[in-house]
Amino acid sequence: MFTPQDQNPALAASLTLLAAAFAAGTMLLAKALGTGVLGPELPALQVSFGRFLFALINIGTFVILTRPSFSRPHYRMHAARSALGWGGVTLMFAAAAFIPLADATAISFLNPVFAMILAIPLLGEKVGPVRWSAALIALAGAAILTRPGGGAVEFGALLALGSAVLLGCEVILIKRLSGREAPVQILLVNNAIGLCIAAFAASFVWVWPSPVQWATLAGIGVLMAGAQACFVNAMARADASFVAPFFYAVLVFSAAYDWAVFGVWPDHISLIGSAIILSGAGLLAWREARLSQNGQALSR
Repeated sequence: MFTPQDQNPALAASLTLLAAAFAAGTMLLAKALGTGVLGPELPALQVSFGRFLFALINIGTFVILTRPSFSRPHYRMHAARSALGWGGVTLMFAAAAFIPLADATAISFLNPVFAMILAIPLLGEKVGPVRWSAALIALAGAAILTRPGGGAVEFGALLALGSAVLLGCEVILIKRLSGREAPVQILLVNNAIGLCIAAFAASFVWVWPSPVQWATLAGIGVLMAGAQACFVNAMARADASFVAPFFYAVLVFSAAYDWAVFGVWPDHISLIGSAIILSGAGLLAWREARLSQNGQALSR
């Protein structure tokens, strides 16, 4: 029987930021595969297949080496979570091939807002004015990064928005699972089911990857496995409405990777949007720390 982890908002926030750094890396690699930078373009369905394949290999290796104890999985909830995650990731990879990476990331990561709103009726969480304010501040920063009026609302943007809705729903199921099953079990079952879905979908559009593309797909799997491990552990240590907004930091990491790898320096809009997002996350972290110190309920 899985014993839920003690609540630790500071550790949950740190793990979520690390997950965001890994997730931004997967987007960068997916963009390279989907735009022909590393050879013939690979369809988003195939990139998603690679992500699940290599993530499962990494997680499976960890399980074999550590031999953790498992409880009986809630297969229906796992299946729903895996389907939502696969759909969200695939739409995200597709969006990155149509619009700039920063725009795609900004639009798709509206999912914490959907997650926070859904956590109220589905998880019974109480979201106070500070959390609402922090989430709205972060959302305002994301809105700035979409550069409204600059042509972002197009087919790629619609794909990213669909990704946000699906991933926001997935967050709720992750939270439900994290209260009854160990994180490694959640990751193993999720990636096994996700691989089955992804393999079936990719079979209709398969293009044989080059060695470099196989290596890049492996990189996506490794980074995504790391992101999942961090995020699931974070969800086990704090409310979904607290954890989710920190994932906005993926926007900042995406901009940093563009600068470090491609020499693309963020413009003033990117800098302003990122600063606003960090302000919202910082406000949320400060409030949670004060409540913990005072021994008050984290849901206030």
